[in-house]
Amino acid sequence: MQQLLPQSDVLVPQGASRDDIVKFINNYIDNYHCEDLNVDISWLNIMDSCFVSNLCSTHHYIKYPTGKITWNVISESVKNLSNALILGNSSFVKR
Repeated sequence: MQQLLPQSDVLVPQGASRDDIVKFINNYIDNYHCEDLNVDISWLNIMDSCFVSNLCSTHHYIKYPTGKITWNVISESVKNLSNALILGNSSFVKR
């Protein structure tokens, strides 16, 4: 079976709510080979960015224990808030 490749190196999730965004990213993780993933959530506020990145990083880790996700976020505060969870597969880049 052939797998369609995404058009961009950076995944920009779509959705009206943070739950929709989590579903979008998790669906992408389930359907595409994305051991190393770059996701732009810089348009979300700090709390929603933490919510989305933590849930999706956990989902990604289950499928790719050695994989990495780079999150493009609005503020370094997202990284600071997420540090307590010690998500080894996540890195945060301020846009």
